[in-house]
Amino acid sequence: MAIRGRDFIELQDYSKSELWQILKVAKTLKRKVAQRKILNTMRGKHLALIFEKPSTRTRISFEIAMKSLGGDAFYLGWNELQLGRGETVADSARVMSRYVDGIMARVYKHSTLEELAKYADVPVINGLSDLSHPVQILADLLTIWEKKKRLEGLKLAYVGDGNNVCNSLLVGCSTFGMDVSVACPEGYEPHEKYVQFATKNAAESGSKIQILHEPYEAVKNADIVYTDVFVSMGQDAERQKRLSLFLPKYQVNQELFSAASREAIFMHDLPCHREEEVQSAVIDGDRSAVWDQAENRLHSTRGLLYLLL
Repeated sequence: MAIRGRDFIELQDYSKSELWQILKVAKTLKRKVAQRKILNTMRGKHLALIFEKPSTRTRISFEIAMKSLGGDAFYLGWNELQLGRGETVADSARVMSRYVDGIMARVYKHSTLEELAKYADVPVINGLSDLSHPVQILADLLTIWEKKKRLEGLKLAYVGDGNNVCNSLLVGCSTFGMDVSVACPEGYEPHEKYVQFATKNAAESGSKIQILHEPYEAVKNADIVYTDVFVSMGQDAERQKRLSLFLPKYQVNQELFSAASREAIFMHDLPCHREEEVQSAVIDGDRSAVWDQAENRLHSTRGLLYLLL
């Protein structure tokens, strides 16, 4: 399994065994850090963190993960780069490859990541794009594995906007043999490319993919109930239209959550808009895995960097 030196743009680019390797290394390193064992495997390595879109969890997790391994990471805001002043992505990629050992980019357009990866000579990591959010799903899979002790055979229900997180969940979960039921308003379904990826994966792993419009049908007997914001960054102009379509039908409240398995956990990638996509009683409830999920952004990122760099 040759992971070192590769780009991490899409989960679909990685096999089940390769993704398992990342999760297992993440879990091992999580334990070692908890035992205060010093890790210097990244000594002398540098990671550039490019942010066209601001972040809390992505920035903190990548900086701490890299530094906890003995390396260094530095933040580059879009307006601080020549990228934001007209330099081409290709030229920036060529130059940064001479300085750093890896590039993480959090961008609006997925095509920006693809161009970075095409021209960079070092691994490029997708920290989020308009189409996918693979580093988030690594943390999600690690959390589910810790909570449920397995991945294969579980059912995840996603309720809400068929956005980048939903796209990547479809791919990641189907790779590991998990059933995925997505419930969203008509016209807000996940991207067809990712549905096709998931359908292909499910045929190989023996799982099932459903794209529905009824939340209760999706959530019924689910082991995991997952949601995300109805209005993402950059969609503020659509806010009232979106809320009128999504509320109250697609809110994960206690009534909807009760349709899931009695042992079901609730997940959200954060930040959340309380009382919109989720009731506080659910996200703060005793079956919420959200805070462990957020912590695992650090541990899964550490495992990814360890193997890539």
